[in-house]
Amino acid sequence: MKKLGAVIAVLVLAALSTIGLAACGGGDDTSSGGGSGQKGGTLNATYASFPDYMDPALSYTAEGWTAMADVYIPLLTYKHANGEEGSEVIPGLAEDLPKISNGGKTYTLKLRPGLKYSDGTPVKASDFPFAVERMIELNSGGSPFYLTIEGAEKFSETKKGPIPGIKANDKTGEIVINLEGPRGTFTNELGLMFVAPLPQDTPIEDLSANPPPGTGPYMITKSQPGKGWEYERNPYWEKANGKAMPDLPEGVVDGAKITVIRNPQSQVDDIEQGTYDWMQNPPPSSRYAEVKEKYEGTQFRVEPTISTYYFWMNTQEPPFDDVKVRQAVNYAVDAKALERIYAGQIVATQQILPPGMPGYEQFELYPHDMGKAEELMKEANPSDTDITVWTDTESPNNEAGEYFNEILKELGFNTQLKIINADNYLTVIGNATTPGLDAGWSDWFQDYPHPNDFFQPLLAGGSILPTNNGNFAKFDNSAVNKKIKELGAEQLGPDQEAAYKDLDKEIMEEAPWAPYGTRTLSTFVSDAIDLESVIFNPTFGHYLSSFEFK
Repeated sequence: MKKLGAVIAVLVLAALSTIGLAACGGGDDTSSGGGSGQKGGTLNATYASFPDYMDPALSYTAEGWTAMADVYIPLLTYKHANGEEGSEVIPGLAEDLPKISNGGKTYTLKLRPGLKYSDGTPVKASDFPFAVERMIELNSGGSPFYLTIEGAEKFSETKKGPIPGIKANDKTGEIVINLEGPRGTFTNELGLMFVAPLPQDTPIEDLSANPPPGTGPYMITKSQPGKGWEYERNPYWEKANGKAMPDLPEGVVDGAKITVIRNPQSQVDDIEQGTYDWMQNPPPSSRYAEVKEKYEGTQFRVEPTISTYYFWMNTQEPPFDDVKVRQAVNYAVDAKALERIYAGQIVATQQILPPGMPGYEQFELYPHDMGKAEELMKEANPSDTDITVWTDTESPNNEAGEYFNEILKELGFNTQLKIINADNYLTVIGNATTPGLDAGWSDWFQDYPHPNDFFQPLLAGGSILPTNNGNFAKFDNSAVNKKIKELGAEQLGPDQEAAYKDLDKEIMEEAPWAPYGTRTLSTFVSDAIDLESVIFNPTFGHYLSSFEFK
């Protein structure tokens, strides 16, 4: 969510310039909803960390996707709904789902007429190929999804366009995308924010401090990396876009203000006191049971996810270039101990595909066995035992990283633990020039309900990127690469699901990761918010447009 920094694969929220009592549900009926459920008010919310990027082409964390889901709309999008229903692909800026022809290689769409960006610029069909090219030029972590477009691979190497596989007609609004071969997941990938159209004068640079205009019901009016951001209504939604896209919600609140508060204990206190209306991250492990018992059903809700939490090992450098060393680590990691660290918010697993994902079938290659781990270490006898271990600052991920560090010490490694600010953790470990990228913590939440999403971005050799890399293990196995490509070209069915089950086991025999769990998240709001109205989408998380005051 997609690779997700600290929480899931989905996100939203916003702000006005003034907050006061109205921001947390107080004040008169017009400014806050006043308990009447009517339209209006400013949502005052908190995140535990700033998103990796506030640029739709670059963000690949739950924080970023939730923050921008109601700002940037792709040609296709996902239904604004909870659970499985929210995984349905629906038209976004396009009038309808694509017409697929030419043996699954050609996708034809038509832009809805009359659309405008939040700065008043008309939306054009040619804005789509511009967005694709901009995303590739920026070395986005999402670029591997789109390199099967004819000419996109060459464009990624030369940065010279246009990409011949995309034809856009500004007069008719027609967009034709030709792929080099069939790709069974491409409709899903057209619904991701990486390729949401943008005005063609948008700079080819990270715009986190000054996010570009979008087409959604809200616009970001202020962004202060590390501190927070604000939203107001898009003035062209009611005038143009809402009329063109009546199947997408306009939102109830007038705006939102997001503040980064790095102490989750304080976040919980602030929600209880009504100082803030919503916290994007779950309560800390030390408060989770208390909050759940006290507020479940009124202000708190558990959100199931399709996710995998894991420790990665750099398979291209000693000592983890030795499969016996990686297998030893898998035997040494005790997933039950990590369940306790996460206070019951994870369920132990030992594989790449999580429960709920097509192709998942439970297996256990590495039952916890420290004796077996030590035996494998003796057989491997690595000459390099000095390693750096990475994790981020958000609880309990920091505690999971500390646990992993101690396990590696028990196996005989000389470790240096680096706990990196969650705001930029993924950009640091995703940069090939960062020294000491030996092993560390990460997580992954589904971008879309297809097992390819857990293999191609994370474990295919072609997804190893110089920046914004998501294949932290740098796993590059030619046989696996071939299977990922072949399976990704097919439509999902029983045979494909069986093949993905086998691929899951095949990769885990190579042990580039030590997976340890699948996680639930949560919705926790103040008593001023209608909990039942809040949508938690499996791709984009909490939609800003779904929040409303009582």
